[in-house]
Amino acid sequence: MKRIYFLVVVLVAGMATQLMAQTTPKFAHIDSQALITSMPKHDTIMKQLKAFEQDLYDQLEQLQVEYNKKLQDYTQKRESLTPSVREAKEKELAELGQRANEFQQAAQRDFQTQQGKLLQPLIDEVNAAIQKVGKENGYTYVFDKGAGFLLYVAPDSEDILEKVQKELKVK
Repeated sequence: MKRIYFLVVVLVAGMATQLMAQTTPKFAHIDSQALITSMPKHDTIMKQLKAFEQDLYDQLEQLQVEYNKKLQDYTQKRESLTPSVREAKEKELAELGQRANEFQQAAQRDFQTQQGKLLQPLIDEVNAAIQKVGKENGYTYVFDKGAGFLLYVAPDSEDILEKVQKELKVK
């Protein structure tokens, strides 16, 4: 009878240990920004964005040069202009200034849209690789140090940057 009782206790203890081992959370962390910037595609995207930004800047600069030229011309001739011509020139300057402001705002929106359009596929690829590594290695949670929300990383939290880079075939 003691043997059976002992055997039952050992079995229950073994099952409890196995159950606890299965439910112990496993944590990992990664710096997604470091991962993204390590990818060759990132450099290409940054070059494209820089060129797009430069094009927008050049267009805005053309508007500003046009505005400054017309303002200088108006300032030099102001006293010799008739009131109706003066009023027309002032209206033209105001409209050109407004157009430059509207272009600047539209350019900022266009840049953000282009940035999202170019970076989103890279972000999706990174997220998919993190998901795959997380599942394959049995992590309960993977925290992102690059997002700036992680206040503390325990020594037993595994940094999976290299595993995800390997998954993405990035050095």
